Amino acid sequence: MAPWHSRSCPRRSLGAPSTLGWRRTRPPIRHSSIHQTPDGIRHAERVLGTPLPEDLAESLQCHNGMSTWTTVLPEQSPLPVSGIVDHWQTCMDTAAENDGLTPRAWEDEPWWHPLWVPWAEGAGGAAQVIDLRPGPDAGRLGWAGHGGGGDFTDSWPDLASLLHAVARALHEGGDVHGLHPYLTAQSGLWWDEEGCCELNGHPLRAAPVGLT
Repeated sequence: MAPWHSRSCPRRSLGAPSTLGWRRTRPPIRHSSIHQTPDGIRHAERVLGTPLPEDLAESLQCHNGMSTWTTVLPEQSPLPVSGIVDHWQTCMDTAAENDGLTPRAWEDEPWWHPLWVPWAEGAGGAAQVIDLRPGPDAGRLGWAGHGGGGDFTDSWPDLASLLHAVARALHEGGDVHGLHPYLTAQSGLWWDEEGCCELNGHPLRAAPVGLT
């Protein structure tokens, strides 16, 4: 247990590298961006060399990600279109310089792939990507651009499925991959394990069912 945080609920391992531990070092921030224009989305598609997934494009036109770290989603903070482009380009450059586009002998996935769209970031800096490679798993979510190859363990089949699960947990109650919604002392949204009652010494309370 980290000495800087007093907890009354057990830790667990999450899909993103060190996500839960890193998240607790960041304060919940409720700062949003305006919606993205079709021109901005088309520019991103030209840079990435592929159309954005329909569910991501629709989401961005309603709400253009977050300009700063946020905890409105359980494990990831959605990027604005400019952040998607910047993160993709940075990972492409890094992979090209370090042979990161080819899987290593002991890994199933490369460190990065041109058809991975980094739609969000985990607290530790990894990207949650949408896998646009052709095949039965096209559209699935995974983690990449951190340590080792891409990780699609227990992945969501697509972005819409994740967003629907979040909406259901907030509106009807329940969890999203084991994380439940809470409200902080400042009424910010926070996600944690069932039974948690404090965050960094401040009280947490379960988010009321019907929260939108």
